[in-house]
Amino acid sequence: MSWERKHLLDIYSLSSEEILTVLDTAKGFKQVGLRSIKKVPALRGKTVVNLFAEPSTRTRISFELAAQRLTADIVNFTAEASSFKKGETLKDTVKNLEALSADILIIRHSSAGAAHFVSRVVNASVINAGDGAHSHPTQALLDLYTMREHKGDLRGKCVTILGDILFSRVARSNIWGLQKLGAKVTLCGPPTLVPKSLESMGCRVTYDLKDAISNADIINLLRIQHERQKRSMFPSLSEYTKLFGLNQERLSWARPDALIMHPGPINRGVELDSEIADSNRSVIMDQVANGLAIRMAVLFLVNGGNHLDDSSGGEGES
Repeated sequence: MSWERKHLLDIYSLSSEEILTVLDTAKGFKQVGLRSIKKVPALRGKTVVNLFAEPSTRTRISFELAAQRLTADIVNFTAEASSFKKGETLKDTVKNLEALSADILIIRHSSAGAAHFVSRVVNASVINAGDGAHSHPTQALLDLYTMREHKGDLRGKCVTILGDILFSRVARSNIWGLQKLGAKVTLCGPPTLVPKSLESMGCRVTYDLKDAISNADIINLLRIQHERQKRSMFPSLSEYTKLFGLNQERLSWARPDALIMHPGPINRGVELDSEIADSNRSVIMDQVANGLAIRMAVLFLVNGGNHLDDSSGGEGES
């Protein structure tokens, strides 16, 4: 067990041992989900706040359900129904939440570094649920978990990340995590969204889709991040699909055992055809399911947990 952190703010600062600690802890929590009674009292008496200042479906619900399964009290905060609309600062908001005895703050915000800032002004634990185009650590962790679940040790595995890399916090977090676990990362997409400068992160960059996927063990597709782009980065969606969309014909260029992944939401018919998204090559629903186990593990660890067994909550826990 190698975890002494109070917060989870990014993947970049984690060691490979810390990443593996989260993944190994998540294995135990995935087993909890198979029980007839799916709760453990690891966070009983603790208050967890979901502070989401950006839209979210999978991440917010996953964190909410994770907290409930750990028997925490959960408060859902949405910016549209808060004093944010009246001009209250992020600092004042989180200080008020802490004054109401919040123990763990889960924050999603459009500004890069928001979670790091919050961790410096509160005593509560802080978990980054996505900050601008910077980082999305739990998404990377659930992706790594899913890859290892299907492919085993990632050392030497070839992973292609395809799509909008420039504006993607998921891509950055995945790149950091994959490299720490020894995988080889290839980036592909339009030159405006996959600049050559990304090679400085230790990745291979190509603009040839066939070259990008032909030797990949895993193909992780990303949607176009329109909400973060100040101007169009390519002529049209149809042009993007024509050059970089993954359909059955193009999938034939890949290895027959290559996994298809996507963090969601999927723009069907743009970056990925529906028949591939719903095929047995796709592990997209596994990613969603594994996200719950990963987020339970993260909540458990930042709260100081270091061992999960039936004494922490077994079949009889209600």
